[in-house]
Amino acid sequence: MSRRISITIVLIALAGLLGFGAWSVLLKPSDLPPDGFSRGNGRIEADLIDISPRLAGRIAEVRVREGDLVAKGDVLAVMDTAELRAQFARAAAAVASAEAAVGVAQARVAEAQARLALAKGEQARAETLSTRDVISRSNLEIRQTETQLAEAGLSASQATLRAQERSVEAEAATRDEIAARIADATLYADGPARVLYRLVQVGEIVGSGGKILTLVSLENVYMEFFLPASDAPRVRIGDEARIVADIMPDLSIPASVVFVSPQAQFTPKQVETLSERENLMFRIRVRIPSELVMARIEQVKTGVRGVAWVRLAGADGSLPKWPEALTPPLADLTSVSEADQP
Repeated sequence: MSRRISITIVLIALAGLLGFGAWSVLLKPSDLPPDGFSRGNGRIEADLIDISPRLAGRIAEVRVREGDLVAKGDVLAVMDTAELRAQFARAAAAVASAEAAVGVAQARVAEAQARLALAKGEQARAETLSTRDVISRSNLEIRQTETQLAEAGLSASQATLRAQERSVEAEAATRDEIAARIADATLYADGPARVLYRLVQVGEIVGSGGKILTLVSLENVYMEFFLPASDAPRVRIGDEARIVADIMPDLSIPASVVFVSPQAQFTPKQVETLSERENLMFRIRVRIPSELVMARIEQVKTGVRGVAWVRLAGADGSLPKWPEALTPPLADLTSVSEADQP
């Protein structure tokens, strides 16, 4: 009796499996992409940017909060610069002192030039008088020696002037270096971004390179996905693509292929059999146009999951036409309600 019941249960289970298989094949709509197209799952992503000071110091201001949208040139944080400003004042005073020393050296050069001119004049007169035997030979030699001393004094004064000028340049370089450090104490946004994390508070001391903020850059919004080895070679950089976000299944977002991995993944060993070659996958990246991102930047969010569609080039290089469901006009995308935008 128990054996007959067991056989009956097995037959019922087989019938159920066969029925489910028939329903899957005959009634359930196919999830396979149409011919000439391929797709992959992914997430809308953007690059992360860590905002860090070049030098260690105390946080004086943090002008943004988590979730804030920032534009290029916005001030994000300011480091305390009291010590640097004192150093700058000292360096500026050193520059002024060196410039004054240059003035003194220039005066000494002028004095040496006047002495040389006087010595040359006295020597010329002595040479004239010596030819007339008015003065002795020793007096002429004295005048010649005075001229040589004046020339040496001029050379020394000019060397001192050059040294003082180099000193001014060195002090100015030190001053400019401190000024650059003061400028680096103010941290700016390099482009449109959203604040993801605020990692410090005002008054905290951070080391050189310590993270203050983490931003999500909105200049490069993209999706990465994987395609099998049979499809990836037919995708070209620059080709059009479409992204369908899970939260907006009835709307496709235009994109373009910006990266096709030259190396397969998911197969670390050398592939020998056909079944193993079918497991090879290539990473693809498609990028959403920046003008579209900027048009709806207040609503752009990363991490949204979806499906990326690409067209596969034929043997002659031709591409199939996009299905109507994947070709909404760009105007429709820029007029999406705020509640529907990812």
